[in-house]
Amino acid sequence: MRTAHTYVPELLDVIGCTPVIRLRNLTTQDEAQLVVKLEGTNPAGSLKDRPAWYIIEHAERTGQLSAGGTIIESSSGNFSIALAMIGASRGYRVIAIVDPKLTATNRGLLEAYGAEIVVVDEPDDSGSYHKTRIALANRLKREITNSFRPDQCFNPLNGQAHYRTTARELLDQTHGLSAVVCTVSTGGQLGGIARAVKERSPYVEVVGVDVEGSAVFGGESHAYLTPGVGLSWTPTNLDLSLVDEVYKVTDEDAYQACRTLVRSEGLLAGVSTGAALAVALAKAIRARSGRQVAFLACDRGERYLATAFNDNWLRAHGLTTTADPETLRKRVEELAPYSTRPAEECANHQPELAAELGSPSPVLARSDWKGNRC
Repeated sequence: MRTAHTYVPELLDVIGCTPVIRLRNLTTQDEAQLVVKLEGTNPAGSLKDRPAWYIIEHAERTGQLSAGGTIIESSSGNFSIALAMIGASRGYRVIAIVDPKLTATNRGLLEAYGAEIVVVDEPDDSGSYHKTRIALANRLKREITNSFRPDQCFNPLNGQAHYRTTARELLDQTHGLSAVVCTVSTGGQLGGIARAVKERSPYVEVVGVDVEGSAVFGGESHAYLTPGVGLSWTPTNLDLSLVDEVYKVTDEDAYQACRTLVRSEGLLAGVSTGAALAVALAKAIRARSGRQVAFLACDRGERYLATAFNDNWLRAHGLTTTADPETLRKRVEELAPYSTRPAEECANHQPELAAELGSPSPVLARSDWKGNRC
């Protein structure tokens, strides 16, 4: 007897459709419920799988990237790891432009996927490496034939990926949302989710989270330890008029929260997740029972075993080894918004920057992209 053919997806087909779970132990019955979307279940282990594949798939369809081509990107973290996975799956050469802060774990992941690593050791005018990395990536794009720059900092497809997939999934998976809390780096996650939430559920608060030392929401730039967040300017993917509140947390907030999350809930996630949790917990404590506050676990915590979950590393960098829910609750109760009018007070857009760094003008995606596949 013949059996029906069963469709088996390929690796990149399973990006997205990540689960949402509720947390049990950090809030009380009189407070809002904390819910978290587990982006670490994506195949390369992070939220960045979504925009990486969305941008590459669009580049293939529009002829910007063809068989045997080279993908060049400025990223020392999850975005370059996602591209390296895609390159291995699709047969592309991948060049990751990184800086000296590249962790041994991330280097090992990039090398495991076969990516080439180029280290930029010249800081830019803000003291970080973002601008010098981007400028080098753009120069290599001009020099290498059949190459493509995803350009996550300036490509609007970054935000569109989250608008069409992450946000739609989250809104379908939750009920009674009072707030959605998102961290910010290149603007795709916060910008894309904010746009979708305000179109579909305008009564839900959208809350942005950055780290002290970053200037995405303005202010002075200085060194910080929290990976996966921050820039020295407001990215073009982020429309601050769609964001209700923004917070700046400390490194201590972020590291203490991610450590508390695994000890109290069994969820091992990264440091940017800790930054989001700190603000989400503060919002949940202040919200009423029966409501939900959502945030995203952006990646898996195994990438931080040598840092966030290593007591000696924490002490060496002036951070505590605390992982206690009551201590965290007391800490976040003192958090206050950096701004409740971010569009008026926090914009740090630099529209000339893309051209100065040599970023190519992206070709926008077709409006009929299918979006949510769940």
